[in-house]
Amino acid sequence: MVKLRKLKFYVEILKNKSNQNFIFSPFSIEAILALTAAGAKNDTLLEFASALNLPAQETTEKALKNFFTLLKQKSHDYQLSSANKLFVNNDFQILDSFKKRAIENYDADIENVDFAKEVEAAQKINRWVEEHTNNKIRNIIQPDDINDSIRLLLVNALHFKGTWEKMFLYVNKGTYYITKTNTKEVDMMHVEDGFMYYESPTLKAKFLELPYYNSHITMTIVLADEIEGLAALEKDIYPLLKPQRFKYEHVSVTLPSFFVNSNYNLRPILERLGLKKVFSDSADLSGISSEPLKVFAVIQKAFINVTKFGTEAAASTALTAVFRQGFLIEETIYLVANHSYIYFMRMTEVILFLGRWMT
Repeated sequence: MVKLRKLKFYVEILKNKSNQNFIFSPFSIEAILALTAAGAKNDTLLEFASALNLPAQETTEKALKNFFTLLKQKSHDYQLSSANKLFVNNDFQILDSFKKRAIENYDADIENVDFAKEVEAAQKINRWVEEHTNNKIRNIIQPDDINDSIRLLLVNALHFKGTWEKMFLYVNKGTYYITKTNTKEVDMMHVEDGFMYYESPTLKAKFLELPYYNSHITMTIVLADEIEGLAALEKDIYPLLKPQRFKYEHVSVTLPSFFVNSNYNLRPILERLGLKKVFSDSADLSGISSEPLKVFAVIQKAFINVTKFGTEAAASTALTAVFRQGFLIEETIYLVANHSYIYFMRMTEVILFLGRWMT
């Protein structure tokens, strides 16, 4: 699967949300930027490769095509869908070659819209995003975000809803440590069962993998050993996302139920990572159209709701261009997530959502 700078995105988001909960979708960002890179040429394409660690386009598109095919497999036990769409100005022509790549490799749909009619255009785009995120991502585009100079808007929507394989049985109030000396009462969920678990003495953190029912999707909780240990973990989260030496253990889990809603203007982050030409007048997106284009904005909204029944999560990224088994109980391990932690949702090797919970 495509490996972009998930870690750099996390670090950059931290700069503006150092004391906040947040969630974002690395996959949603990857999908829409890879689609844009498919139409980039010359120095602009090289910048995509260097700034975002994109492999060869053929490799990228093969991986995405395979994953989009996987997403089309329907299940009665969970909902996971991703959709890509190109909203094209009425008088704007996309090259047939790019249209073919978008449809075949990115499962992207194409629709004409009149960007001169800002309110109607925003309503059409927002309605599509809402339909593909179970109405969880609303108003990703405002009429003020649109003007008649926009020729192309690329949007990715990602939605997941699933129940836990091992259901949390009850919820009660528990003490949550914001700091060592500052606490609050929150709703805590409880379950005791067999889970994949690992304690890392090197990272000074506990890892717990929570599977979703009848799926290949898991949520991993990364809990620092120390109450105020999150900052140390966040100095280098790369080791946290790598496969751990999990062992099937009998674990008593106490976890807050939580809700997070985040939105980002990703353009400043992308520019700091080195993706600059595509936003400038020197952008070469001639693989998309013969008309000169540059990217105006990259916006993402993401949502997650974790309850004792399961999880619902959604994300949408918009890019505008302007011109498991049994176990033998030996002992019970207690994991009490009563202070800040990192979490991520993964399907096979793809990280769908990544975030942190503080309070």
